[in-house]
Amino acid sequence: MHRLQPALLTVAVISFASVASAADMPVKAPAYRAPVAAVYNWSGCYIGLNAGGGWARTEFTNTVNTTAFGHLDPGESFTYDNSGFIGGGQVGCNYQVNQWVLGIEGTFDGTSIKGDANNLAILNDDIFTTKINSLATVTGRVGYAWNNVLLYAKGGYAGGHIQFSVSDTCCVGGSPMGAGSQSRWQSGWTIGGGLEYGLTPNWIVGAEYNYIDLGTANYEVGGGAGSYAFDVRTRIQTVLGRVSYKFGP
Repeated sequence: MHRLQPALLTVAVISFASVASAADMPVKAPAYRAPVAAVYNWSGCYIGLNAGGGWARTEFTNTVNTTAFGHLDPGESFTYDNSGFIGGGQVGCNYQVNQWVLGIEGTFDGTSIKGDANNLAILNDDIFTTKINSLATVTGRVGYAWNNVLLYAKGGYAGGHIQFSVSDTCCVGGSPMGAGSQSRWQSGWTIGGGLEYGLTPNWIVGAEYNYIDLGTANYEVGGGAGSYAFDVRTRIQTVLGRVSYKFGP
């Protein structure tokens, strides 16, 4: 028994020394791994709002005049500009392939774009007014993305509800007063482009420019006092700010 105690004491001393030595050894630090950068995903459907300004140029040419109040003869024409506010919404879907983003989008906007042609030296006392009540587009989009920044072009169908009217403001040379108007949907095409920025995976803000050509349509504004008809061509430019909510891939 007395011989066993020194042996146990020796083992205890050796064990304690081993543990102390291990505690003093340097510990290897864990390898550092840089965080993986998030890649923005443009794929998904979205809905949003837009607002901005619109500028229109109206060209009209008289095609027939059998009224007593009309002062433009067939073949005579006039051009004038008008402007106003535009605002509405958009809905669409995108699909991303590497850095390319393909999509389709529809928009509908109300406008206050309105202008008068009242050059009395040319039109005598006839005042012509064009009012663009609304615009709609269905377009394809193609863009190139730098992570959460997207530069895109778009093009396709455009249509607008237009009111064209004339008013004879006074009696010149015995000519009686008269007025008339016609409203119709006019179809054409649009091309444009814009820049969008993904604030979050769901919220997107951007700015966009569009050129819209609604072609030429004939308007009858005789007002029942005979025929006073015009071929009217309307071209519009818009600059819009946009905000959209993307639902996800």
